Amino acid sequence: MSLPPFKIKVVEPVKVRTREERLEQARRAGFNLFHIPAEYVYVDLLTDSGTSAMSASQWSAMMHGDEAYVIPTHQGRAAEHLLFSVLVKPGDIVPSNTHFDTTRANIEVAGGEAVDLAIDEALDLHSDHPFKGNIDVEKVENLIERKGKENIPLSMLTLTNNTGGGQPVSMENLARLHALLFRHGIPLFIDACRFAENAYFVREREGAHSGRSILDITADTFALADGCTMSAKKDGLVNIGGFLALHEGDLARRIKERLVLYEGFETYGGLAGRDLEAVAVGLEEVVDIHYLAHRIEQVAYLGEGLRRAGVPVLVPFGGHAVYVDAASFLPHIPREHFPGQALSVALYLDSGIRTVEIGGVMFGKTDRETGEVVFPKLELVRFAVPRRVYMREHLDFAIESVVELYRRRDSVTGYEFEYQADVLRHFTARFRPVGAGSKSQVSPV
Repeated sequence: MSLPPFKIKVVEPVKVRTREERLEQARRAGFNLFHIPAEYVYVDLLTDSGTSAMSASQWSAMMHGDEAYVIPTHQGRAAEHLLFSVLVKPGDIVPSNTHFDTTRANIEVAGGEAVDLAIDEALDLHSDHPFKGNIDVEKVENLIERKGKENIPLSMLTLTNNTGGGQPVSMENLARLHALLFRHGIPLFIDACRFAENAYFVREREGAHSGRSILDITADTFALADGCTMSAKKDGLVNIGGFLALHEGDLARRIKERLVLYEGFETYGGLAGRDLEAVAVGLEEVVDIHYLAHRIEQVAYLGEGLRRAGVPVLVPFGGHAVYVDAASFLPHIPREHFPGQALSVALYLDSGIRTVEIGGVMFGKTDRETGEVVFPKLELVRFAVPRRVYMREHLDFAIESVVELYRRRDSVTGYEFEYQADVLRHFTARFRPVGAGSKSQVSPV
């Protein structure tokens, strides 16, 4: 692993809780790990969003922030809401490689349909394709021909593809998509949460860009888009903030009118000047090749440790997280009992490690007419590694804990809903172990 390009000056003490304490918190939270208080988590791999350790330069920038104005939003989902509330009308279709949860929800709330058109290799857990985040351009073209370009107000491309395992998108794929959409007059927007990590993979895996600077690759990436949404809580290396960037002036004007209504004046978007300063510094720091090399290799270290022990994982490893195949990890638990959720809860109870399910809970749908549950193709658990936070010992502990759970995986039981919301149910749902009570009463999604 590359040597860390930083040193630690401030530490946060953590306490190892007992299994009984963790079980009590899990019961109070309805076995939803989003609701576990942070002080009851030892290693928190739930998300890499807003969990980065900020640098001395960023903290300095916050102290010197003078409330000067830029055009941000308070986080990425706010940028998505503004974009789709202006561009998407009922019946519209928005294709992407794979939409993540808030992106999909914001499209659907606007009355549109979010369509995933990743390449076939993206669904093959064992494929070694170097750019499994790529969108299938031929499928996009067929969609345009079938549905009509007038019903496709924009296309999204997520860099890296979070839902698909943090997998990168190649510059060649981006250029092909841009050419197709330009020919049909359809704008292309990038979900740029992890743009720097994507650029690193392009540099390492795409021969035409070998050895180029991250900044140059990033510039070429955004030159092929009409705009982007950005959660700065990822590759902005901050705890809050985001923005929406646009080329087209009239669209920018329309969105700014919504911005004032929902976020704040167009020059600050609901954020303090010190937060904006931290974002600006973070965007400069994140394109450093030494930081990125250490970051990507740290994730790979976690993944390789699990793979060597026989734990089923998605390969190649992505930029921000390792994804465990929960369906293979717990083959005795049927999809309707949510093996991903079961794995996440079991690991937390055992070791105080918090992860997140990306499978039937997050992306499952219940048909309102038939009552049939439609599950996503993959049932994963994401181990998201916060930036500049954990040391190798923490990762070794995570590896050992997962391996130990894998050895006695047959003892893990499934879960059922006690409550679920209509939108983004994974954030607020409550669960109970299968067999722990009467049949779940749930509202359809």
